[in-house]
Amino acid sequence: MGGRLLKNIPVTALKGVGDSLAGTLKKLGITNVQDLLFHLPSKYLDRTRITPLGHLRLNTMAVVQGYVLTSQIKFGKRRSLECTIEDGSGTVRLRFFHFNNTQKARLEKGTLLRVFGEARMGATGIEFYHPEYEYIDPHKPPEVEETLTPVYGLTEGITQPRLRKIIMQGLELLQKHALEELLPPEINREFGVESLSHAIQFIHNPPPDTSVDYLLSGQHPCQKRLAFEELLAHFIVRQQLRQETQSHQAPEIQQSPEVIQQFLDSLPFTPTQAQQRVYGEILDDFRGGYPMLRMVQGDVGSGKTLVAALAALQAAASGYQVAIAAPTEILAEQHFKNFAAWLEPLNIRIGWLVGKLTAKKKRETYEAITRGEYQIIIGTHALFQDNVCFARLGLVIIDEQHRFGVNQRLSLQQKSLSREMPHQLVMTATPIPRTLAMTAYSELDYSIIDELPPGRTPINTLLVSQKRRPEIINRISAVCAEGRQVYWVCPLIEESETLSAANAEELAAMLKEALPNISQGLCHGRLRPAEKEAVMTAFKQGEVQLLVATTVIEVGVDVPNASLMIIENPERLGLAQLHQLRGRVGRGSAESHCVLLYGDKLSNDGRERLKVLRQSTDGFVISEKDLELRGPGELLGTRQTGNMEYRIADAQRDSAMLPLVHKVGKDLLTDNSISAEHLTNRWFGDARVYARV
Repeated sequence: MGGRLLKNIPVTALKGVGDSLAGTLKKLGITNVQDLLFHLPSKYLDRTRITPLGHLRLNTMAVVQGYVLTSQIKFGKRRSLECTIEDGSGTVRLRFFHFNNTQKARLEKGTLLRVFGEARMGATGIEFYHPEYEYIDPHKPPEVEETLTPVYGLTEGITQPRLRKIIMQGLELLQKHALEELLPPEINREFGVESLSHAIQFIHNPPPDTSVDYLLSGQHPCQKRLAFEELLAHFIVRQQLRQETQSHQAPEIQQSPEVIQQFLDSLPFTPTQAQQRVYGEILDDFRGGYPMLRMVQGDVGSGKTLVAALAALQAAASGYQVAIAAPTEILAEQHFKNFAAWLEPLNIRIGWLVGKLTAKKKRETYEAITRGEYQIIIGTHALFQDNVCFARLGLVIIDEQHRFGVNQRLSLQQKSLSREMPHQLVMTATPIPRTLAMTAYSELDYSIIDELPPGRTPINTLLVSQKRRPEIINRISAVCAEGRQVYWVCPLIEESETLSAANAEELAAMLKEALPNISQGLCHGRLRPAEKEAVMTAFKQGEVQLLVATTVIEVGVDVPNASLMIIENPERLGLAQLHQLRGRVGRGSAESHCVLLYGDKLSNDGRERLKVLRQSTDGFVISEKDLELRGPGELLGTRQTGNMEYRIADAQRDSAMLPLVHKVGKDLLTDNSISAEHLTNRWFGDARVYARV
């Protein structure tokens, strides 16, 4: 009996799983035993060894043991119990914000504690916040655990111990019924793995003699075998999407050289060679006979909007409508103004659809779109609403595509009254490293705008200690006196007990006191959309000289008059994100500066990371380094609801296997479509749509 049997055994057949718990498991995509076994650990807790305090690594979970040196209540913004322990190699602090007098009394000097938690950087060094701990008899210390403890993704209504028990039942069934082998036999041999069932058994329950470091680094053959199959499933489902899209009738967008030339003649500049090349690639797609699926990557300021305008004008001149979706109202309005200035003189009607429009205006806009009165419609998430229906949609352009949920992006394809599948152009200012593109966007064709327009001033990037803050504040006065504007960016909105990062609201108050004659604004994610909009509009119009903001201003804000950006605690942000933020200045003719205002606790690794930004303005170089340091999740925006995250694969770590992934994937699609279908169902189930762009 093979894997199909496991697939056909519902989770309710397991002991202790009734209808209620089955409903909870369904939220995790688990309805049968095979689903359960493929709910892989997201990480492991290493309770198998005690780490000396002097060897702790930041942001990692560890078991430590030490004697209490001090235990005292600290009074600050928030009362806390602070306990210092030492083991001869170093000291760390344990901090508790919820505690009682009995707990404090028991943590007396000389008590031996075993502690488990995450080592984080606190205000005075490495700290553990609310760790698990137990009192130890120095004469009879308990043994550490023999195996790594798997940690699974959860949902409300189930705990780690309960899910582990259920998975152990699934592993018992796996002993009797092997999983279906869907790949050629040589794949198991390639990775030195006995079978897929063996790999699954190992991942959930690593034997005691397994090398901990080997497993934690993702290098074990069983991990590699499963990572290969997961990457293969992603590749296949994206190739299926490409095939499905290309099977539809495509809008016939004809070349209109006279209109295009008229547009180009009206511009005060000449498009770069890179812009012209990418536009040529889009024209080739329009002539291809099937719907375009193309991503345009271009660094901050490379001129993607102009390429999008050329494509939109070509579609509109052929009698089709164009939908352009932007992630924020600020960016959508920016596009609306640009497109209106460029294309309305050519008799192209442009519509505008965002959340802040009145109900009456929205209704009028919906009707005009359905009647085909607008040739180009620019908007935000409002474009995805059920009321929006296009008369003849020929081209969909998604800006900063990783900011949209997958279902939203797909839904725009279905909104045309015509039977044609619109061409799709997605744009991103986050340069995607080749390794990541080969896995995450394998169904798309790529265009890269790898040239900046002439006249863009280089940005001078400086690494400055927070101890020199007074000098920076004086510099703001000088910049504003010259009529220029300034951004000051903070990673956090309000005080956090676990991070010593800057507080945007406190900083804004401090700067108002230090710079009383400079008009200031504050913008962060907790403001209402209308409030954010008002602050950003005032900054764009020059009414606000100094804008204190969180990273909400990362995308799309174009204020050519801003020539100085200060980024507080840059060590807490990814390099690609810092590069995006930096791109908000240097958009005018004035010399521009980006000051990375780092904290006192900047590590050597942190300093090396930030040096990458000082030494390079090439987004691709920076994003490759960011991928190496931070992994694919941040770059792809996979933290967002509606996007699939890898369960065990890692785009950077597993990049060497991609050529084999693509070869096996193409062979399966050509010669064994049933296995390909079973494979994607195994990894995605009902959520297959989430694997799509």
